[in-house]
Amino acid sequence: MEAQKEALQRIISTLANKNDEIQNFIDTLNHTLKGVQANSSNVIAELDEEFDGLYSILDEMKESMTNSIKQEQAHKSQELQNQLSQCSNALENSEELLEFAARSLDIKDPEEFSKAARQIKDRVTMASAFRISLKPKVSDNMTHLMVDFSQERQMLQALKFLPVPKAPEIDPVECLVADNAVTIVWRMPEEDNKIDHFVLEYRKTNFDGLPRVKDETCWELIDYIKGTEYTLSGLKFDSKYMNFRVRACNKAVAGEYSDPVTLETKALVFNLDNTSSHLNLKVEDSYVEWDPTGGKGQENKIKGKENKGRSGTPSPKRTSVSSRSPSIRGSRDRFTGESYTVLGDTAIESGQHYWEVRAQKDCKSYSVGVAYKNLGKFDQLGKTNTSWCIHVNNWLQTTFAAKHNNKAKALDMTVPDRIGVYCDFDGGQLSFYNASSKQLLYTFKTKFTQPLLPGFMVWCGGLALSTGLQVPSAVKMLQKSENGLSGSASSLTNVTQ
Repeated sequence: MEAQKEALQRIISTLANKNDEIQNFIDTLNHTLKGVQANSSNVIAELDEEFDGLYSILDEMKESMTNSIKQEQAHKSQELQNQLSQCSNALENSEELLEFAARSLDIKDPEEFSKAARQIKDRVTMASAFRISLKPKVSDNMTHLMVDFSQERQMLQALKFLPVPKAPEIDPVECLVADNAVTIVWRMPEEDNKIDHFVLEYRKTNFDGLPRVKDETCWELIDYIKGTEYTLSGLKFDSKYMNFRVRACNKAVAGEYSDPVTLETKALVFNLDNTSSHLNLKVEDSYVEWDPTGGKGQENKIKGKENKGRSGTPSPKRTSVSSRSPSIRGSRDRFTGESYTVLGDTAIESGQHYWEVRAQKDCKSYSVGVAYKNLGKFDQLGKTNTSWCIHVNNWLQTTFAAKHNNKAKALDMTVPDRIGVYCDFDGGQLSFYNASSKQLLYTFKTKFTQPLLPGFMVWCGGLALSTGLQVPSAVKMLQKSENGLSGSASSLTNVTQ
């Protein structure tokens, strides 16, 4: 009976998974159908725009050529009109002289005839009819302004859709995820010399399968990539995976997207647990700051809510801790006394993890480390056998030390602006680094027997926390070399039970 139930349960689970896959595929099909309709309208609008552009160019060219013909016509007409006017004037003067010469033939007096003959001779010599050109200055030929659009017509008739670039292929083997950066490498299935650039899209997800249409963040786009690889750097890995896809573009059109590739981007992500922090600490998700008011404003507000509608005075024996509501106290008591501490909200039970902390410049005292969940509310980091830390004290003079089990080892080095914390739970190693230079500050070696919580102490100042970080490559290399040498924390190394 039990075996049958287990088998049936497996069948139900398989069917549920298959139904989920089919539903996701249906969503993808509907999304694609809407995309076809929208993209068809877009390309028709772009086609109209391109043809309107051609029409506009042809209209401009026609107008320009028509103006050239009209200008040539006007020039030739003016030249011919000038010649006509000159010839008409010359002809009129010549006819007048001819008539005068004809009348002179009838003169009988030799002296008057001789005088008239000399006048006719002088006028003939100066007559414009004998000095003008009887050849048109311009011809009526306009063939030099004729056009032949046969080649352009053939080009227009050969006009067709530009070949769409094929979808690139992302090579998962060549892709690299390291140092909170992702390098994506792809190639074209065949050579295409018309490709102008590539477009890379990515998005974060907690699903390890194909990208889902529903319940997913929008794709982020990086355009105009000239090569066939790209590195995204400075990422916060606050999701388990990232989806990537690429498409090629030529001068006019973008091709289809590549098959999406999902890469694992696992890293420790946690916030500060404000429900257990000391009341003198003001805590946000990734920032903690010393609060000299001691949370009295919040405490009085809570007391006011508790006493609202009650008569009489609260008992003087009631402490501020016991008067807090369970919703404020959280799942454990707040740190109190001189333990100005706040823990992370995510336990470390295995694996290798890394995070960084930056202190304000005026911070007087702070500690960074890890602790077991059972760290007492009066306990200070590094003063118990269940907590490990490095401590910075800037009061009067700066001291820098590694602390565990109420023992301290002074560190003779400059306090960095940012401290990197590396925790290898399974390997029993806790190391602190200069986050900028990756210089090793100190290493604890022990055997962790309980889940660990990141721990922070601050007094007069603030700490900013950076999570979602992979273990840096430089730290991995230093860990390998360090593990081959003797431990640097021999005086504080122990096996905690």
